[in-house]
Amino acid sequence: MSAALRGMTEDDLTAVHALEQALFPEDAWSEQMLREELADQPRTRHYVVAEEAGEIIGYAGLAAAADQADVQTIGVKEDRRGSGVGAALLTELLDEASRRGSVQVFLEVRADNDSARRLYERFGFVRVGLRRRYYQPSGVDAVVMCREMRPKRGPVGFTREEA
Repeated sequence: MSAALRGMTEDDLTAVHALEQALFPEDAWSEQMLREELADQPRTRHYVVAEEAGEIIGYAGLAAAADQADVQTIGVKEDRRGSGVGAALLTELLDEASRRGSVQVFLEVRADNDSARRLYERFGFVRVGLRRRYYQPSGVDAVVMCREMRPKRGPVGFTREEA
């Protein structure tokens, strides 16, 4: 992957929204919804873009509260799919979930999006439920997936003594 990841800013909203509409024409988020997500950054949100030669080719967002996180969105330009951009974005979201102390990360994925489900499964997500007719207006089901985060621990057999 030759794209660089960086934090999403309000200056990116027009380009991200255009990509959102191209990728998800039936159920795209509005620019206002994206703006509201960014407004909660960094308190409970973490949004990033993948950029190549000055063009945004992907974006992703995470919501985190207490010990749980949710992948809000991941989008990658169609001609860049399969190039590692989606994996890089998901890695960044999982790293952020870990930094925030999340124990579990959840997401919903369209039941008809096999390539996205395979990506999530490669990253340790498992199916935990189904939300019937979740995506509107198409009425496509959402597969609910979860990834258990590994707790950080020290070397086995050693204890730390306080001075």
